[in-house]
Amino acid sequence: MTPASITRARQGRALPRRPGLLELYQTEWCPASARVRERLTELGLDYVVRQVPVERKARHQLLRETGSDTIPSLVLEDGSAVTGEEPINSYLDQHFDEPPEAEAHRLKAAKAHRRQLEEECEWLQRATR
Repeated sequence: MTPASITRARQGRALPRRPGLLELYQTEWCPASARVRERLTELGLDYVVRQVPVERKARHQLLRETGSDTIPSLVLEDGSAVTGEEPINSYLDQHFDEPPEAEAHRLKAAKAHRRQLEEECEWLQRATR
């Protein structure tokens, strides 16, 4: 990335598409987006994450790129888009073979989720005493 393109990115302007690379429009607070990110990781796929504004009416780039204001949305290598967790996972399952290490990623993610829940429970217990 050139300094000019970094400046454009920081100013919130759309960055150019990278042909041949998947782009995931998502937010960190969206559970469906998190599950799609996990599936992409399990499949060993590289992708670009595009953060989406909280307010639907401000999702201009998402609407322009996908025709929808819904997340998660995955822009494919050919520029077409798949929107919604189930359609995205269905597309991924139909077009990409699951590598042998996918199960290891699932187990590690489950362990991390358990650890996070345990930490949150401990914090809540301390906070309510």
